[in-house]
Amino acid sequence: MTVLIDPPMWPAHGRLWSHLVSDSSLDELHEFAREAQIPTRSFDLDHYDVPDARYEELVRLGAAPVDAHTLTRRLIASGLRIRAKDRRRSAGA
Repeated sequence: MTVLIDPPMWPAHGRLWSHLVSDSSLDELHEFAREAQIPTRSFDLDHYDVPDARYEELVRLGAAPVDAHTLTRRLIASGLRIRAKDRRRSAGA
């Protein structure tokens, strides 16, 4: 069981963002997020969006840094991945 984080490379709202995921369970991910005081509003169905300013802190707290490709592969392999078309459906699009 591992919480993974990719490099801050996703632009939005004038800054770069990372994705924080679990490769085994959403419970593990939510527990890590609670302990790291990541707001629940940052959760997006299968990951948390976290600002670049928190990246190093989250790694120190135990998130394993991986590249974006590895993060995506491990999320898919875990069975927790929400596909883009399902994400839109959940958002009411």
